[in-house]
Amino acid sequence: MTCEFSKPSEWMSPRGNSHLGQAHQMDFKGLRGFGSSVPGKIWFGRVGIVENRPLAEDTFLLVVNAPEVARRIIPGQFVMLRLPETFDPLLGRAFALFDVRKDPSGQITELVIVYQVVGKMTVRLKNVDPGAQLELWGPLGNGFPVFNAQHLVLVAGGIGVTPFMALAKEVLGISRFGDPAREVPRIGKITLCYGVRSKSYLVAVDDFRSLGVDVRVATEDGSEGYRGLVTDLLLKVLEEKGLAGTRTPGDGVGTELSADPPPGEGGASPSTPLGIVACGPEGMLEATARICRDLGVPCWVALESPMACGIGICFSCAVRIRLEDGTWDFRRACVEGPVFPADCIAWEV
Repeated sequence: MTCEFSKPSEWMSPRGNSHLGQAHQMDFKGLRGFGSSVPGKIWFGRVGIVENRPLAEDTFLLVVNAPEVARRIIPGQFVMLRLPETFDPLLGRAFALFDVRKDPSGQITELVIVYQVVGKMTVRLKNVDPGAQLELWGPLGNGFPVFNAQHLVLVAGGIGVTPFMALAKEVLGISRFGDPAREVPRIGKITLCYGVRSKSYLVAVDDFRSLGVDVRVATEDGSEGYRGLVTDLLLKVLEEKGLAGTRTPGDGVGTELSADPPPGEGGASPSTPLGIVACGPEGMLEATARICRDLGVPCWVALESPMACGIGICFSCAVRIRLEDGTWDFRRACVEGPVFPADCIAWEV
């Protein structure tokens, strides 16, 4: 796998979701009130809040009625939310998909988001009651690719755990996402390495375990599970697989055979025994990427880059990408990402 990116007019998205390649053509004119959806383009409008309740310390579960988005979104994608009729804050914020819900007839109608209170937007959002409305646009970004691995290890730091619920359900064959629903090979084993500051910040651990996920917890204060960093847990998993210490630093690409290529690039990737997907703070992602590169283990990262528009206009989420000639350039996490092969990121320049 290379780190090449196509021209803006040729952007490609994960299998079964090619409509996202038209994000840069989006037109907001006339998209007010209940929202509008143009085939092949992003939906924008107001959605009603169904639930908004505490889930853990400074962490809330938000459910909105957004059938147009909920039926199309795939794991790894996100939406932008904004408080309507206010200029404080003026801009929206990005929120990753946690899960979707169905109505009594079996139709996907609701979008589930888990968010942490960290700034002005979320401080206000936590006090908004069910029945109120939010402005929403999405689905946005490129979600997780179609993994073809025997064992998938998810590495989550803090609120970075949120995109992994939908991913786990998809690769275990419990839920399907996208319209049309994309075909995803089942993965036999999933391990979640989950690190937080303290046990009070843990989210949905029992829910993951009920899916059959092997959950391993690390806390910085030792209040739950292993005392230390989540990357320590990853190293333990790799040791159990007989990988730690078997490669010299820099040996192996680290992303080859990790996922099927987008449509049009031809052929499916061979199955690989182990794949890593990480989401969390940048320092944790860089450490995970280095571990995987040193051991030759395929690794993808879902970035938590701050975003202002979510559709590639403002360039506030620019990411440094390593190019084939050893130099680097910028790509937008909201359009070309937020999911990237770990070796494509220029962690240091």
